[in-house]
Amino acid sequence: MQTLGEIRSILAERGLHPKKALGQNFLHDQNQLRRLLEASAVGDSDLVLEVGPGTGTLTEALLDRGCSVVACELDRDLAAILEERLGDRITLVRTDCLEDQRTLSVELEEALSGRTFTLVSNLPYGAASPLMSLLASRKDCTAQHVTIQREVADRLLAVPGTKAYGSLTIFIGALASVRRIGILPPGCFWPPPKVDSAMVSIIPHQRPMVEDAADFGAFLHRLFSRRRKQLGTIIGRDAGFPKGIEPTMRPEELSIEAMVELYELNN
Repeated sequence: MQTLGEIRSILAERGLHPKKALGQNFLHDQNQLRRLLEASAVGDSDLVLEVGPGTGTLTEALLDRGCSVVACELDRDLAAILEERLGDRITLVRTDCLEDQRTLSVELEEALSGRTFTLVSNLPYGAASPLMSLLASRKDCTAQHVTIQREVADRLLAVPGTKAYGSLTIFIGALASVRRIGILPPGCFWPPPKVDSAMVSIIPHQRPMVEDAADFGAFLHRLFSRRRKQLGTIIGRDAGFPKGIEPTMRPEELSIEAMVELYELNN
């Protein structure tokens, strides 16, 4: 794995610096990188998607494990470094990973070519929530093991009635189980971000709680865009309310299971 000194040197040799506009914070703590790899349990011949590979620190470790890596890098300068250092050992996709909030980019879809894969990444903060939500609803993504902003991890693991609990918690929780791997202080990155980060694993349920994830997501958006309103005000007091759910309750009071019941009764 690359040390912090090596990452700095790789960039400095090319007159480059981390780009704040792209949220570039390079994870250099090798113990934390090993922790992420061990949690992922990926190995020989596994197809791994890495989004935001940077200078290739994690990429190289994945290759050492025998993985086949599709690396998606938006920054053309970093993509050039990856091509120079790793060549045809990886499939390099030079684009934003997302076409929009609901679909992967065309180029990335072509690179994955319908195969099952695991996401293992130090994710750019801006892409984390939409990408994790999208992949949680895809049957070809077997798992996600990622480094994200701690605030987002707290939302994934929040309980009803708390400020962090919301549509992201419920949407992903209805499709997968979430486990926190660990907390990373800013010093694990260069340059250090102003917030803590966290590593999480997202493992799909064998049987998702909902069949139509997109429709369920739209239902959640409708409710949580008015989260301070009562359910009866949002969906109508004549709507179907399962036992234990009152029209006077607010969206954040419902458990994941209760929200699924409400959705199914009004779908």
